[in-house]
Amino acid sequence: MTDLAKKHCIPCEAGTPPLKAEAISKYLADIPGWQVLENKKLTKEFKFKDFREAMEFVNKAAEIAESEGHHPDIYIFYNLVKLTLFTHAIGGLSENDFILAAKINSIPIYTSF
Repeated sequence: MTDLAKKHCIPCEAGTPPLKAEAISKYLADIPGWQVLENKKLTKEFKFKDFREAMEFVNKAAEIAESEGHHPDIYIFYNLVKLTLFTHAIGGLSENDFILAAKINSIPIYTSF
């Protein structure tokens, strides 16, 4: 088990190969609740008491993403927030996606759906 939340995202350049299934499985064990879509994206849903709590979570996740220079796709449906992560430059998953997922998992205000 790695401590992904203590790492920092490093910019990926086009041409860098995305992670293979074996590496994805290894990293996935460190980010509870996240799912892999087609070995190319990570996704997780978070459910909150109300819209205000959902937005507080989104703002905290956005601060983390901005500080790491790696940004999720964010979908907000009243009290439900869905995040999707992948590294656009390489068209798949990189370690950065797992680092950001681990940091988002450390936000203390959420209750997973």
